[in-house]
Amino acid sequence: MSGDKLRFLYYTVILYMAAAFTWWAILLNRKNAEAYEAKIDLAKFSAIQNGRYIDQKTFMLSQDVIDLVRKKESQQKMIMGEAVVFILTLLIGIYLINRAYKKERDSSTQRKNFLLSITHELKSPLASIGLVLDTFKKRDLNKDQSNKLANNALKETNRLNELVDNLLMATKVDTEYTPALENVDLKAMVTEVIFKVQTKYPKAVFEKQFSDTSVSIKGDKNGLISLTTNLLENAVKYSPKEQKITIALSKENGNIQLKVADQGVGIPDAEKKKVFDRFYRIGNEDTRKSKGTGLGLYIVNQIVKKHKGKIVVADNLPKGTVFRISLPV
Repeated sequence: MSGDKLRFLYYTVILYMAAAFTWWAILLNRKNAEAYEAKIDLAKFSAIQNGRYIDQKTFMLSQDVIDLVRKKESQQKMIMGEAVVFILTLLIGIYLINRAYKKERDSSTQRKNFLLSITHELKSPLASIGLVLDTFKKRDLNKDQSNKLANNALKETNRLNELVDNLLMATKVDTEYTPALENVDLKAMVTEVIFKVQTKYPKAVFEKQFSDTSVSIKGDKNGLISLTTNLLENAVKYSPKEQKITIALSKENGNIQLKVADQGVGIPDAEKKKVFDRFYRIGNEDTRKSKGTGLGLYIVNQIVKKHKGKIVVADNLPKGTVFRISLPV
């Protein structure tokens, strides 16, 4: 049974229960009123038989009638209380069903997007490498042609290697990842990452804004390299060519501040919290042009958490996105 049909069945059962309980409450109130009237008639008959009945007004103010009124009101309150509790329980049930359904739907969409993206990310470089090998096999190439094809194959191999590394890191940060703490010179590390990303994306334009003071941290160097690489590559992917990407690094109030700002398409406010979810990517895999698996920012967020830091995503002005990371020294 599909999720929509199951959800419809849940709502049908809940509506039936609500209608049945409402009718039950009405019947109880009606029976309570009828029992009250019968007891009043019986008390009146008994008073007449015993010669205690004077008039209707005096009778209605007698202790026996007052006790019957109190009992009737008490039973009405009990019925109303049970009705309120039942309605609240139904509302909570509807809320939980909606939340579980939405969570499952989002999870299913993310898994579908991940499978689509990972399939594309794997098939594309494999096809390129296969084409290069087939060309080497079928044609006699000069040295320049051979070098060009070999470089293309090496580039695609590196792309596959980075994809596998990201998959392994995403699994690791969920289970066994513990930062291997060491003294890390962040200026040197970030400069090295910029050079690496610049080599991969020659048309990208990076601007460093490093403070004059030393910026070092006791952290996991491999994790911090992965964090910085993912942020920079993410900025390149979602920025127009030759648009400047700013990397700022400073030390403020005992914390390291790392900022990566691009001038790309930006992230809508509704998506800002979701971008750190595993497999989440803005848009859908059928229309999205940028490469990726939706793991980069998830890995970044997890590494920041493992270092007891904070990450914030904000709008860049006049356009683009800013990721601000604060890490304790």
